[in-house]
Amino acid sequence: MYKRLSAVLFPIVTLLLIGSMVWGYQENQEKNAILIKAENQYQRAFHDLSFHVDKLHGELGNTLALHSASTGSQRKGLVNVWRITSEAQNEINQLPLTLLPFNKTEELLSRISKFSYQTAVRDLTKQPLSENEVKNLKELYKNSAEISKDLQGVQDKVINDRLRWMDVETALAAENDQENSIIDGFKTVDKKVGEYPELDWGPSIASIYNKRSVKKLGDTPTTIEDIKKKAAQFVGSKDSAAIEVVENGKGTEWASYTAKVKTKKNGESVSLDYTRNGGHLISYNKDRQIGKKAVSYADAKKRAEEFLQNKGYPDLTAVFYDEFGDIGNFTFVSKSGEILIYPEKISLRVALDDGEVTGMQATDYVYEHESGEAAKVTKTKPKLTLEQAKKYLNSDYKMDYSRLAIIENEMSEKVLTYEFGGKINGSEYRIFINADSGAEETVEEIKSAKSPTAS
Repeated sequence: MYKRLSAVLFPIVTLLLIGSMVWGYQENQEKNAILIKAENQYQRAFHDLSFHVDKLHGELGNTLALHSASTGSQRKGLVNVWRITSEAQNEINQLPLTLLPFNKTEELLSRISKFSYQTAVRDLTKQPLSENEVKNLKELYKNSAEISKDLQGVQDKVINDRLRWMDVETALAAENDQENSIIDGFKTVDKKVGEYPELDWGPSIASIYNKRSVKKLGDTPTTIEDIKKKAAQFVGSKDSAAIEVVENGKGTEWASYTAKVKTKKNGESVSLDYTRNGGHLISYNKDRQIGKKAVSYADAKKRAEEFLQNKGYPDLTAVFYDEFGDIGNFTFVSKSGEILIYPEKISLRVALDDGEVTGMQATDYVYEHESGEAAKVTKTKPKLTLEQAKKYLNSDYKMDYSRLAIIENEMSEKVLTYEFGGKINGSEYRIFINADSGAEETVEEIKSAKSPTAS
């Protein structure tokens, strides 16, 4: 009996053993193929990065060698600097450097990219390179030479010692202090970049990297009890003592409060975020199940407007709307007289089952409204009339409406514009024409089926 059983089981077990070995071999081959592919991608990105940084150094030198009156060639050189820098940034993003301190170098490349782009797009015949900008280019030319030399040193080690980027990824994931020539090389580059003298990039570039903080609001800090009262008033609760408040980022300039309110309906909860300075509401979220859509766009808009009015946000106008499933999203902006203020915006999320506002994001509104920068622009009068501004539109553009609006342009400046809404080439567009110069500040395609601006 046992012989008969073994005679049956032995070939079965043998087949299973052979099958598992074949499967294991195939799995190992697939794994190795994936590792080889990842290694090749890392190697390509690294060598391309070294090439583009060297190319950046050369292009900066070419631009500096031009005569100050050769504005056309200067623009071409700066466009090339922007293009090459963008390539280098893209290659850094392809490398496993998320756990490696390389942020100083990434930030320098980002600033070079912004600086070269903003300088290239302006009219250099009317606004040529300033002495400070030329000085910056000279400093960047010298710095890029050092960065290129150090990266080429790492590149030589990678080639000569046949170093693998997969080992870098493993070492970074393990968070150990084992030596790795690639990691050490990148740390050296970033340390040197951090020691470079700070350049004066000008107000437009500085404003991009000028991070918002609650300290800049200038108001006095609020207490937890104040936040409880504000939250209770916002949600219409009489029991502020039951509201839980926690402080976020304590001791930092980004400190804020989060208030959590439990509702009596099906265990639903509401969370509200407030700035520590001044106690300004920056976000509101109600967590609940949303049923099938039963509310029209017009009703949803009416409910959103009523919500803002009741919560103390008057003079706001809906400028954008889209739907995602059973949720409607509105964007409202401030209005001063007949001028829309786009930087001061509030986003609302409306549940389309009953029209209830279940979310609000007001960060931009709080910081821009409190700073008052846009409000200063509303006091200026446009140099161009509406009819004069229309002449700067494409002759094929079919205009539906026009109005004055303040936007933030590519130079991070608040500018007064004429906003035109209309159609061209079968699509809807918003075109913003500078109310002083007639320049097209920005063009936006309106992809939403519902656009409050059209009404």
